[in-house]
Amino acid sequence: MELRHLRYFLMVAEELNFSRAALRLNISQPPLSQQIKALEATVGAPLFRRLSHGVELTAAGIAFQFEAIRSVESAEKAVIAAQRVARGLTGDLRLGFTSSAAFNPSVAAQIRDFKRTWPLIRLHLEENNTLYLLEGLLENRLDVIYMRPGISTPENLTLYRLQDEPMKVAVPATHPLAHQQSVDLLELKDEPFILFPAAVGLSLFDEIMTCCRAVGFEPNRIQIAPQISSVVNLVAAEMGISVVPASVAQIQVLNVRYIDISGRAPVARLALATRRHERSIIVKNFVQT
Repeated sequence: MELRHLRYFLMVAEELNFSRAALRLNISQPPLSQQIKALEATVGAPLFRRLSHGVELTAAGIAFQFEAIRSVESAEKAVIAAQRVARGLTGDLRLGFTSSAAFNPSVAAQIRDFKRTWPLIRLHLEENNTLYLLEGLLENRLDVIYMRPGISTPENLTLYRLQDEPMKVAVPATHPLAHQQSVDLLELKDEPFILFPAAVGLSLFDEIMTCCRAVGFEPNRIQIAPQISSVVNLVAAEMGISVVPASVAQIQVLNVRYIDISGRAPVARLALATRRHERSIIVKNFVQT
């Protein structure tokens, strides 16, 4: 029994006339009659009772019609579902991002635009540091990630660079620099720094250290904090100052002030990363969006 047999049957059941059903199916009547007879032979019971002016459904035909409608509808739904997945209209996207990247307005805008364009895609979000996000991407646990790139591109990945973001100095509100509009990095040479650990925030850590060395000093008192929220809260606790991406200034914590950096200033690099030979149409749609 093939799907076309069910469609033929349902058309005859709707018209209750072989001639009209054949016309709507765009086939001649004899082949249609033969297909219905073959279907009845497969079922093992007559589905139609022939009348002088047409046909009517038998009891078996009525029972068969109910299930045939469900079968055809299910087949059509299966075709539509497959087509939607093939075109990237439905499915899942596993998206990773760093804690600081979540505050970047470009990231929020891209996710928003993707959801508006592809509303049926289910997003599964994971926040972690760059090291673990890279592992998740390479091990196929994630599909695409926002990461802080280093100098070189990791093997087997493709990076799509976003615009570099300026960085600001975060200081306690009681700090002597708190009321300045801007500060030169050299003014921070004697300050205790609160930074991401190099192992998980390599790009940010290296960028800050490189810029400090370029202006003439090396931070020698460094408190490590694993999350951006921890950094800001430790600044509020007056344990030191920090240098953070400008978008982190959205975290308005009591007793913390954000100051622009003048002169040589570090930048926060950000990129969207995918596997180099990614085939997923959903990932490609996300990148294109």
